[in-house]
Amino acid sequence: MEFREFFSERKKAMKYIANFSDGMRIQDIYLVKTKNLAVTKNGKEYLNVTLQDRTGTVDAKIWEPNSPGIHDFSAFDYVYVEGNVTVYNGANQVNIQRLSLAEKGAYDPADFYPVSSRDPEKMKEELSKWIDSVQEPHLKELLNRIFRKDQEFYQKFVLHSAAKTVHHGFVGGLLEHTLSVTAVCDFFARHYGDLNRDLLITAALCHDIGKVRELTAFPRNDYSDEGQLIGHIVIGYEMILRVAEEIPGFPPILLRELCHCVLSHHGELEYGSPKKPALMEAMALSFADNVDAKLETMREALSSASVSGRANDNNGWTGFNKLIDSNIRRTSMAPTQSQQQK
Repeated sequence: MEFREFFSERKKAMKYIANFSDGMRIQDIYLVKTKNLAVTKNGKEYLNVTLQDRTGTVDAKIWEPNSPGIHDFSAFDYVYVEGNVTVYNGANQVNIQRLSLAEKGAYDPADFYPVSSRDPEKMKEELSKWIDSVQEPHLKELLNRIFRKDQEFYQKFVLHSAAKTVHHGFVGGLLEHTLSVTAVCDFFARHYGDLNRDLLITAALCHDIGKVRELTAFPRNDYSDEGQLIGHIVIGYEMILRVAEEIPGFPPILLRELCHCVLSHHGELEYGSPKKPALMEAMALSFADNVDAKLETMREALSSASVSGRANDNNGWTGFNKLIDSNIRRTSMAPTQSQQQK
């Protein structure tokens, strides 16, 4: 069997995490996202493990870590797992009985990273169009230097996630989120004529550039030391300052206004913004960022509940969601997937 045919057949047979259900027996390869030792109330050691594939993650337990069927492994290893799926506190959990390192060549790494459902090339084209739509020469040059001239940054940006877990936590998630926030800001600029569109669009495109350094790349997709100590808002602010300083004649007041939009885009001090919005453009950006993050969080939660079958119980209600702080369900006449893509 040829290499391409082998992976094609394997993909058909693979049990993806999003399709797990109570009582299912799994015998397949997964990526170990996290691994840590824990102790039961009775003092017995066990392993907490997070397994990942491109459809999501699942909590797993190894209750007998010293069993001969459990081989040595580490976080970010690809492992062959045998175990049973159960439901605990409303979420799937895997009880692992056997685990060994997967042989190289027996898996395709692309199967283990969650990815954007959008076409990456079309998203890149959309990013380019938004940059070209900015007319103010200094802001346009800033965007060109960040997204076009710095190819090392650009390649990281288009593949990065927007978050560790909350929303857009997948390959291409940062680009998808940025484009969505920019589109909402464009609507605001058209609806509210006293907004400075060029400033708002530039701020939208740049508001999360610091996440390229705040979060590590896949498969780790976790907070870096810089991310933990400084955070993406301040990192992004510093990146903008450095690029703007190299652009001759960049108006100081315009730079301060742009930086203010980025520094205040979380809207509230308790949400991590060093400043609260003091400009209309900053306020509009904070609303656009919040609405896209919240709606994507709901979309991902509803999708997960639908795939796992939890949405089939209790009239479609999925249970309390701590991120949304509410019990949620899908609208009774929600559009189909084909309608959403139109």
